[in-house]
Amino acid sequence: MRITALALALALSFFAGSLPAEDRPNLLFIFLDDFGWKDAGFMGSDFYETPHLDRLAADGMIFTNAYSASANCAPARASLLSGQYTPRHKVYNVGTGPRGKSEHRRLQHVPGVEVLDPSIRTWAQSIQAAGYRTATMGKWHLSDDPLLYGFDLNVAGTHSGGPPKGYYPPHPKVPGLGAYPDDEYLTDTLSDRAEHFIRENAEQPWMLYLTHFAVHTPLDAKKEFVAKYENKPPGELHNHVAMATMIQSVDEGVGRLVRALEETETRGKTIIVFFSDNGGYGPATDMAPLKGYKGTYYEGGIRVPFFVNWPGVVEAGTSNEAPMIGVDLFPTFCEMLGASLPADQVLDGVSLVPLLKGESNGEWMERSIYWHFPAYLQSYGLKDFSEQRDPLFRARPCSVIRKGDWKLSEFFEKGDFELYNLSEDPGETVNLYGQKPEVAKRLKADLSEWRKSIRADLPTEPNLKFDEGIEREAIRGRLED
Repeated sequence: MRITALALALALSFFAGSLPAEDRPNLLFIFLDDFGWKDAGFMGSDFYETPHLDRLAADGMIFTNAYSASANCAPARASLLSGQYTPRHKVYNVGTGPRGKSEHRRLQHVPGVEVLDPSIRTWAQSIQAAGYRTATMGKWHLSDDPLLYGFDLNVAGTHSGGPPKGYYPPHPKVPGLGAYPDDEYLTDTLSDRAEHFIRENAEQPWMLYLTHFAVHTPLDAKKEFVAKYENKPPGELHNHVAMATMIQSVDEGVGRLVRALEETETRGKTIIVFFSDNGGYGPATDMAPLKGYKGTYYEGGIRVPFFVNWPGVVEAGTSNEAPMIGVDLFPTFCEMLGASLPADQVLDGVSLVPLLKGESNGEWMERSIYWHFPAYLQSYGLKDFSEQRDPLFRARPCSVIRKGDWKLSEFFEKGDFELYNLSEDPGETVNLYGQKPEVAKRLKADLSEWRKSIRADLPTEPNLKFDEGIEREAIRGRLED
């Protein structure tokens, strides 16, 4: 649907809080789980099909250097909702227990917390306070009840990290889902509830956080699409049949939502944002040429697809290479919708609205963005370990900085560093730490100062159960399998 001149004029001139309710923009935020940087057609997948997402991306702005604030689910979502890096909210991992075998961990991990502190304000609360009807549908993962965090309606959100019994019914202990057919795929059920919300609230401003469980495990194929992808020639990058069916289900739901917006004549004033919580699931997908996958702090674990379709404001067919990160969405959403930022809460992100309006990237290209993971995340059961640092863990305790083209990772166990020039080496194949001492020195100082300023928890206590010989033998055994 093309944007009318009226929608263009409204979008270019508005301050949302001062407009009548019927003219204030809506926000549809589509947030996927474990959806990799290359898993959409508009990002280059050669097997997965996303025509509806592709059209929205083509009519908006694609960010080619978009990052999650963490390489796995819960901390990424805590940073997204709070607008804060992990050391502030202290959700460092999924759960607080140690991961991997104790004799393989040189340090005691920092457990952190597993619930987002309700005293931390979210962008949903700011938007709700600005007069919006707010809803979350799908995965929540930050507490037992998302309603305390700024949502009027919760559909399916619990502390669970995935669909409790898979994508087909029954769905026990899933709040707000209501009645559903015995054979209805969960992604379709959530899309149906989202469509109903859009149609029901057409006369008032709304914000919908559609946070699909897809494409998180279990890799539960949508049955109707299996034969199609079994008979489709595999791509060089992607060929996983179940994953393809899950992605198509998401995409068809997006098409239904766009149709509902058009039929309610609200498409022209609805901002659509698309994002993922971390890199793709390693055993099923590939982010090439990026190295890594979910759980690693290489690019494939943290760089994700992201676009903004904002009728009348974002020029169609544009892309932006400025690095952005999940914490940027709190100030961005508030500026988009005219909501107030919290006066007594530090936000680590910066609003993307100037970039979306076509202003110069300027200092954006050289700003520093950070990650901090003082914990462990065990390896997948893969035989190829070339996309992670060692065979036993996808991530060991580390901090990471990206500034301009440069990315520095600090690993706390042995004090190791890795330095990459991402413009020349997006696959992080050549560690330049010993060859670029001045660059490394600047980034190390920046990263260290950031950790001090944010009071980051550091894993400094030795793990007395660590056994270097057992670790060495385990690594050798995995490599020889």
